[in-house]
This record gives sequence, structure tokens and C-alpha cells, in this order.
Amino acid sequence: MKMRVQHIIVLFVILAVSACGPFNKLEKSTNWEELYAGANKYYQEGEYNKAIILYDKVLPVIRGSEKAELADYNYANCHFKTKRYIEAAGYFNNFFRTYNRSPLAEEALFMHAYSLYLDAPDYNLDQQSSQEAVAAIQQFVTRFPGSASYERAMEMLDDLQRRFEEKAYQESSMYYRLKDGLYPGDFLRACIINFQNFAKDFPESKYNEELAYKLVEVSTKYAENSAYLKKEERLTDALRFAGNFYRKYPESGYTAEVKSYEEEARLEMQEHLELKKKVAERNANIEAEKKATLETPEKN
Repeated sequence: MKMRVQHIIVLFVILAVSACGPFNKLEKSTNWEELYAGANKYYQEGEYNKAIILYDKVLPVIRGSEKAELADYNYANCHFKTKRYIEAAGYFNNFFRTYNRSPLAEEALFMHAYSLYLDAPDYNLDQQSSQEAVAAIQQFVTRFPGSASYERAMEMLDDLQRRFEEKAYQESSMYYRLKDGLYPGDFLRACIINFQNFAKDFPESKYNEELAYKLVEVSTKYAENSAYLKKEERLTDALRFAGNFYRKYPESGYTAEVKSYEEEARLEMQEHLELKKKVAERNANIEAEKKATLETPEKN
């Protein structure tokens, strides 16, 4: 019990000393020059949270003065150093718009993009913030193509594009898995649309060969389960997708599977055309009978 009381007393002493420390005294100051010098001092020492508190007090006072430029940049960088990336991105962007002729403007615009990049999520999460990072990086490389940070920015851009690609591939895989569920027709159609869009959006993707094979598979299944009036058109699409696959991937390991689905589609097409011929003949006979009936004079 005695030791516990001693610990409490020591804690109170520490708190009392810290409450009277230099930062606490400075925080209560109304002298803006003292606040400005203190904020820069803590910034240089890496005490970024303390620097933020003092910059918050002094920046409204020095706004428009020659001292504001460096303070605004340091303020943005304090947020970056403390991993408040969204706030940092906003402050760096504001700096660039306010001081676009500053020697720090190029670095500020890069840091705006870099902050958004660091805040971008993994591929399996929503990519809205990643899209904002891409836009910011593109703005930077367009504005400063000769920058020493250009290559680094392009690496960031490539990394984000890979995340988009992986996200799109995972979505494609999800639709493919769902095709065997309760509503296969809906997901077969979703696969067809999704796989084609993926190839357009990511023409150099390593996944295109796999998805091109799966496109033949799902389009064949979709056509087989289609209504009579839609079947021929959809079987034609499946056969076209097979032909495209052979042209793009002549040495593919999926060739045997594609040939199997192509043959399946051709047999289905043959049966459909035979049925179509029979339907046409039946309809022709019905029309002929109707015409003969109309042309036969009625007996009194």
C-alpha cells in the first residue's frame, strides 16, 4: 500500500512538471513570433504532433506573409509524418494551388499524390480512393515530366493499375463461381460481359488467356440454355470466341478444353438448325393449308 502511494505521488510530480514544461508554456503564448519559432523548432526535432498544435495557432495570424509558405508546407508534412495521409494530401494540394510558383510546389504536388497512394487500400477493398490517387499521379507526371520523382510516380501508377487488375480478376472469378448456383443464366451472361470488359481494360494482363478460355465455356453453356429465338445468335458468338482464342493463343494449354466446347457448340448449332428447318417447313405447310382453304370455293 505504501509503495502504491509513493507511485501515485511520483506520477503527480511528473504531471505537474510536464504541465509547467516549455511546450505547455509555449502553447499558452499569444506571441505569434514565439509560436512560429517554436513550431519550426519542434518540426526540425521531429516532434510533429507538437508542431501541428503550434502551427494551428500561428498559421491564421501569419496567413499572407512571407513566413506562411514554409509554415504551410511544414504543416502538411507534419500530417504526412504522423501518417494522417488524407489530411496531408489535402494540405499539400492546397499548398500547390496557393504557391504554384514556389520552389516547393513540385514536391508538394508529388507529396499530394504520394499521400493518396499510401492511403489506397489493398485490391480486395473498394478502389475509389485508389482512383483519386491515380488522378493525382497523372496530374503530377503531366505537370512535371522532367521531375526527379517522375519514375517513382510511374512505379506508383503501375502498382495501382495492378491492384485494379487484380480486383477486376477477382470479380470475374466470383461471377464464374456463381454460374453453378441457383440462377446460372444470369451469371453466365455476367461472365460473358465481364470477361470481355476485362480484356479491353487490361489488354496485357496475364489473366487474359485463362479468361478467354472461360469465355468460350460460359458462352457455350449460355447458348445451350437459351430460348429458341436467341440460341443461334448466342451459339454463333460462342464459336466466334473459340476462333478468337485460337488466333490469340495458338500454343495455349487450354486448347483441348476450348476445342471440346467448340465441338459442343457446333453439335448444338447443328441440332438447332435442323429444328429450325423443321419449324420452317411446318410453318410453310400451315401457311399453304391456310391459303388453300381460302382459295377453295364454298359449296352451296
